[in-house]
Amino acid sequence: MATDQTLRCRDCGRDFVFTAGEQDFYASKGLAHSPSRCPECRAARKSGGGGYGGDRSQRQMYTAVCSSCGGEARVPFQPRGDKPVYCSNCYQQMGGGAHSGSYSNSRW
Repeated sequence: MATDQTLRCRDCGRDFVFTAGEQDFYASKGLAHSPSRCPECRAARKSGGGGYGGDRSQRQMYTAVCSSCGGEARVPFQPRGDKPVYCSNCYQQMGGGAHSGSYSNSRW
């Protein structure tokens, strides 16, 4: 049984707790290493702030028409028209928001 671990963030230097539940989640996804950043610094990196000595530029977003509801879909790739594009709500309703543990290079 895993126990909570106290780790130090490589970016901000603060201590954070890597809970037993988080350790079980990492193991279930096949992740062998503990996180090196605290949740706040991980969130900042995902949103485009900081990391590797500088700010990441804001991700280019494109607007398209959702293939399901007809509403506006904002996506991080240039839609080509040969595949459906979904707004975030429709994509999540289709189960696209949950990762199955494997990655695919296909887009929707």
